[in-house]
Amino acid sequence: MLEQGQRSAPLMRLFPFLSRPAARAALLSLAVGGSAWTATAPALAQSCQFLSPVGGNGTTPIITKTIGPGNPFGRPNWNTDFFVTQPYGSYKFFFTANSSVSATYPIQGYLKFTDGSNLQVINESYAPQVGTGRQWTVQAVPGKTVSQLNFKVGASADQAATGFTYRISTQGCN
Repeated sequence: MLEQGQRSAPLMRLFPFLSRPAARAALLSLAVGGSAWTATAPALAQSCQFLSPVGGNGTTPIITKTIGPGNPFGRPNWNTDFFVTQPYGSYKFFFTANSSVSATYPIQGYLKFTDGSNLQVINESYAPQVGTGRQWTVQAVPGKTVSQLNFKVGASADQAATGFTYRISTQGCN
């Protein structure tokens, strides 16, 4: 008599996705009752687009900055805005440490709305290893239209990160 693995080997070669338990359960469900396939089917892939930075040069959606001290005679370089030109279901904020030594980065992220209001969605001190980073995913707010995403790295209250370099970008996703 053949063992379980020997019996299913030809099926696995024809349908390699059946090696995943969820796929086998879905197929069994279809054979038995036919209704549970939607509960175990994988979600459709999310489609995301990089958002352009306000004041960028148009060649890259990735911004590299060095945290500078506060400027009493002008604006510090802590804020970076990204244009949102269409509605999205969610947004992604990406941060990568780019300095040669580890640092703690004060990071804030905001959704800016067309009615002039905003919502803070990120507020943390982040201490990544050099060359590593983080992604934050934020859901759109029902009934509000997002016009810009704002990334703020560095703050006058925390000057310890002054001089450290980082890369940021954002995406809109549906």
